[in-house]
Amino acid sequence: MELILAIGIGVFVGSGVWLLLRPRTYQVIVGLSLIAYGVNLFIFSMGRLQSNAAPVLASATIDPADYTDPIPQALVLTAIVIGFATTALFLVLLLVSRGLTGSDHVDGREPN
Repeated sequence: MELILAIGIGVFVGSGVWLLLRPRTYQVIVGLSLIAYGVNLFIFSMGRLQSNAAPVLASATIDPADYTDPIPQALVLTAIVIGFATTALFLVLLLVSRGLTGSDHVDGREPN
């Protein structure tokens, strides 16, 4: 399971970096989103992959290895909400930039 998760993180981040290097603004925004999803998966995986485990410790005498850490889950949930908001902001900036320059090229003009 860990290998599949690591491959998934690598595919998200690799695809995001490839899209960041593209000349169109929309592709850059999608690349940033893919990198954010890869980082979210990485943070989520730091909480250990464990099924059928309680999320919070009941007392200090119980073995902590039997429980799932809730902090990475909370961090990823917060990062997803912030990621949606920044993606919406970037899309609005893309539309304004395209309206002002007439192109969605990163430099603001098409290459000759």
